[in-house]
Amino acid sequence: MIALIQRVTEASVRVEGNIVGAIGPGLLALVAVEPEDGEAQIERMRDRLLGYRVFSDDAGRMNRSLADTGGGLLLVSQFTLAADTRKGMRPSFTTAATPEHGRRWFDQLVAACRARHGRVETGQFGAHMVVSLVNDGPVTFRLSC
Repeated sequence: MIALIQRVTEASVRVEGNIVGAIGPGLLALVAVEPEDGEAQIERMRDRLLGYRVFSDDAGRMNRSLADTGGGLLLVSQFTLAADTRKGMRPSFTTAATPEHGRRWFDQLVAACRARHGRVETGQFGAHMVVSLVNDGPVTFRLSC
């Protein structure tokens, strides 16, 4: 499982012009499920998303997590993060999960995050989404599990 997280002051997802998920300050996480992902990766990614320290403390150091700040979490499925781009001029998606496997484990990640954190929004799995964000910092990290 791969997540590209961005610390944001706000972020939203639109599908066919309608907002389907939006947060204020917090994290936007673009998430790719890989074929071997299962329960262990879900638990690890949940813990990392909620516990990764990317928010500033009183001294201006990145010492606070989403769990500490109570900020929002916007989870957006993005299988393209799992692409193999090592050769050629076109990505290969053989390293990404099938849509069925991806949906199952993405939904499990959403449920696991919601069980531990009250402010979780999502995009719409499999839809063409327009993601808007204001990156705070900018702060962006790639997490793998």
